[in-house]
Amino acid sequence: MCLEKKSRPSPRAFVDNLRGPQPWSRKILMLLRNNWKKLTTLQDCCGHPGEPGC
Repeated sequence: MCLEKKSRPSPRAFVDNLRGPQPWSRKILMLLRNNWKKLTTLQDCCGHPGEPGC
């Protein structure tokens, strides 16, 4: 998760975020949005802890 002082998010946190109760279409959109935000800001966290892609 983003709140921890790690250099990179763990793969387990990635999978746990995808197991949330939202529909798959929403998960994919959040995954793309959050990863795009991380790429454009050059940070390891998008600012939305607990969402797919963060």
